[in-house]
Amino acid sequence: MVKYAKLIDIKDNVVTVVADLEKEEQVLVKFQGKQTLYRCNQDILFGHKIAIADISQDDPVIKYGQIIGSASQNIKKGDWVHTHNVRDDYKVLDKNANPLPGQEKK
Repeated sequence: MVKYAKLIDIKDNVVTVVADLEKEEQVLVKFQGKQTLYRCNQDILFGHKIAIADISQDDPVIKYGQIIGSASQNIKKGDWVHTHNVRDDYKVLDKNANPLPGQEKK
């Protein structure tokens, strides 16, 4: 049985799986007439993300064509992408568009 993942934007470096996947299982991504198979490096639950490219530590994780965080460690193509390896970089800004105290870039 073929299992699928959803690529939302051509800039994305992660896809969302639409079935539970086991380690070493392949998942098919169809996008703009192209089909690509990816192999999972870990078990991945429905609705979670898998990397479709290597993402180096501190590089952006991109979904919906937007940065949703940054890698807190190196992530390999096929890895499960979730809170254990992605840092939430969301900033709350003051009225002058400056990060609130404690949110300055390190």
